Amino acid sequence: MMDRMADIWRSWWSLPLWVQIWVAGILIPVNVLPFFLLESTVGQAGALAALLVLVTNGPLMWVYRGMNKFLSIPHLIAWGPLVIYLLMLLSESGFRADASRMELGLAALLLAINGISLMFDVVDSAKWLAGDRATPGIPGSP
Repeated sequence: MMDRMADIWRSWWSLPLWVQIWVAGILIPVNVLPFFLLESTVGQAGALAALLVLVTNGPLMWVYRGMNKFLSIPHLIAWGPLVIYLLMLLSESGFRADASRMELGLAALLLAINGISLMFDVVDSAKWLAGDRATPGIPGSP
């Protein structure tokens, strides 16, 4: 068990610094924010998407012993519908009618950050599907 945890950390630290900053400094903190607005529909939708990523990517990191490109696929499943919902909310649709300014601000932030994340995730998913199955920092990983 300790070897697997060490591999996960080795994989994390082998990622480029900008990826570490993006994930730990921007992506995760922004996706924790919905848990502070659970009384709103944006908070609930964001929290649900974040939980989906957490319950899928945690075990996947364990299986792959680190930050494998396969971890991008649950992001597509979670962030894709969330981004569509947020786009509809922020447009002049009926979704916007009862949204507070705080909720609209959270929606805009989640849309921006998870929209950027989706761009990376589409690329990583395509690479994984094309055969790039290596786990960074783990020698001999498939």
